[in-house]
Parts: sequence; structure tokens; C-alpha cells
Amino acid sequence: MNKNINYYFSFLLTTYVYNKKEKDYPITFAGLTKRDGSFIVSRKKIDNFTLNDLKGKYIIGGRIGGMPEMTLEWTLKENNIDPKKDLTIDTSIAFSAMEGSFIGGTGDFVSLFEPNATEVEKQNLGYVVAYLGELGGEVPYTAYNARKSYIKNNPKVIESFSKAINKALKYVKEHKAKDIANNIIDYFPDTNIEDLTKIIDRYKKGDAWKDNININEKEWIHIQEIVKEAGELESFVPYKNLIYTDYFTNE
Repeated sequence: MNKNINYYFSFLLTTYVYNKKEKDYPITFAGLTKRDGSFIVSRKKIDNFTLNDLKGKYIIGGRIGGMPEMTLEWTLKENNIDPKKDLTIDTSIAFSAMEGSFIGGTGDFVSLFEPNATEVEKQNLGYVVAYLGELGGEVPYTAYNARKSYIKNNPKVIESFSKAINKALKYVKEHKAKDIANNIIDYFPDTNIEDLTKIIDRYKKGDAWKDNININEKEWIHIQEIVKEAGELESFVPYKNLIYTDYFTNE
């Protein structure tokens, strides 16, 4: 991986640095996923889960200012559920300890990424009941960024990188979960092929990956709505300032 290119939550990285008035701030040049990556895991099996099932319950939501927790709160509000009054959202538990805390008995629900959600299910200690990313809508969730000066001085690198990501996204779109799992299993030595296939299939069904690297202005506005509603953003940042579109595709 090129050390000058970051793979990160595009909005959180680029906007926070931009708002600090740094001149050579990072810019997003390619999108990868278009939804939050976490799942709502329930301690009890719930058929036909709805967000109303969270009312009066206790959920480990993640850290304050983190996208999963902000997405959760935004989604609740959009469904007329008050995250402060209608349920308890625990934001005190470190990200790395969320799975362990839930397994240890804390909470009725927890927000977990994969492979943690699948690990909890395998131990019969919880059930995946919803994909938070699907509930929260499309956002430029994970993306590739580089400093403005690097993009200007290395156009061929950015172009080649963008084409490679587009090729990978096309492959994911056109192939089944099992085929994808077989091709990437060596990069996940702690995960068996069955679990990896299940995880990929979950994300494919949830429409987590983008069709191409393009990030549209609607996505950009929506992620700012989520973060602003959480009190972590004072004012909107223009799309043209932080999204580099030169290598976006028309396909």
C-alpha cells in the first residue's frame, strides 16, 4: 500500500483536517463502500426485527463521534425514536471491547462489524437482526484519500489506483460470495472459508459496496447530515472542496 494514500472513513478524515485550516489537507479520490459496516446483534432471537424493538432496551452503540454510533442515532431519530429517552445507548465501551462486553452480559443489543457479528452468532450468544448500514442510507463510508499536493504531483499514481479499485468493485459486483471468498481467504488466516463466504454474502445482500469509485453529492450531503445531527459538525463542507472527481467513471 502506498504510504501517501489512506484507506479510511472519507468524511471523518478529510473534513476534520480541512476544518482545522490545514493547507495541504487530504482529499477523497475514490469510494469503496457506500454504507456503514456494522450490524445490530441481539441477545435474543427476534423474528421480523424493527427499530421499535430497541425501545426500552440497552445497546452498546460504540464511541461518541464514531460513524456507527452516529448512524445509529440518526436512524433512530428518522424513525421517531428518541435515542436519549426511548432506550439506553452505551458509548463508554471501547471499540475493541464491545464484543467481549456483550458476551460478558452487558446490554440487550450491540453494534458490531464483521467478523465479530458472525463470531457471536457461532457461539450462540447473539443473533444478527439488522444491517445498520442499510438502515442508515448511502454515504461515502470507506474511501481512498491523499493529500492535495500528492494528488497534484502524482496524477498517474492516483489514476492507476482508481482504475484498480474500479476493477475490484466490478469483480465483487459480478461474482458470488463463495468465489470472492476463495480468492481472498489467504488474507484472512483467522477466518475459515465458510464464515468468510457468509460475511461477504451479508455485505453483498446489504448493498455495502459501491458499483464504482464515484461519490455523488447526495451521499456527501447525507453523511454530513448524520454527523451534524450528532453535534460533531458545525457547518457543511462543499462537495467540490474535498471530492476529487477526475478519475470517476461513466460506466
